[in-house]
Amino acid sequence: MKIRFIINPISGTGKQKGIEKTISKHLDNYDIVYTQKSGDATRLSSEVARNDIDVVVAVGGDGTVNECLIGLVNSNTALGVIPCGSGNGFAYHIGMDRTIEKAIVQLKDAKIETIDSCTANGAPFVNVSGIGFDAHIANLFAGLKERGFINYAKLILKELSYKPQEYTLQYEGLDRKVKAYMISFANASQYGNNFRIAPNAQVNDGLLDFVIVKAFPKWKILFFLLKVARGKTHLSKYVEIIQSKHMKISAKNILLHLDGEPYKAKKPVEIQLLPKSLKILIPNGKK
Repeated sequence: MKIRFIINPISGTGKQKGIEKTISKHLDNYDIVYTQKSGDATRLSSEVARNDIDVVVAVGGDGTVNECLIGLVNSNTALGVIPCGSGNGFAYHIGMDRTIEKAIVQLKDAKIETIDSCTANGAPFVNVSGIGFDAHIANLFAGLKERGFINYAKLILKELSYKPQEYTLQYEGLDRKVKAYMISFANASQYGNNFRIAPNAQVNDGLLDFVIVKAFPKWKILFFLLKVARGKTHLSKYVEIIQSKHMKISAKNILLHLDGEPYKAKKPVEIQLLPKSLKILIPNGKK
């Protein structure tokens, strides 16, 4: 099995520095390429079909995973990941170790499975995307010079004055309105760092978990964040989870993120599941 490592040298807090030496210590059939600007990971992953490469491993965060994904949907090349971003939600969901060397060793004893991917207005994503507060935070976080979980958490606390919006949802023949802080589209379970917005979401069940976080008293926000951190989001009375393959969402102001990266979306936003459309490389015993 030949692997192409696509390294984002500026992802996260820089834990990928010197990773080449660790890769050479444990693997032998691979090549390494680097991104220099946005879009490079998509171009580099798209090249694999012409180079007889079995797996593309994204070395970075969920944004790097998302760029690689674009070039691999409905292809014969599998996507793997070494978590080096600020959140690493997809990597942790599929069972990758937080330590770089251990994660590389996991690649030696891994298997290829086919999972679902998704689109929002035609743009692919594989982990967690959404509109509302989480998209607001993603947009602000993208402009920070210093990354990492601590800076992300500080930003959340700073923006707790965010107001809920009115959304119109169309799914499964229904047409309804909700007032919500955010609506997450979860193919996998977490944003990253084990903050699980959709604890029961699975990447191979043929369904998206649409997590609607409804308006609630401001003084309860920190208690809600604690539920997310403990993987108990679904137990909150302010949360509704709808499982569906498709949903159309309309609102006056729509700010969207795809796998944690801000994305300019036209209204309305149409979210679609693509069943069994992506091959991934995961540790044995994990899903």
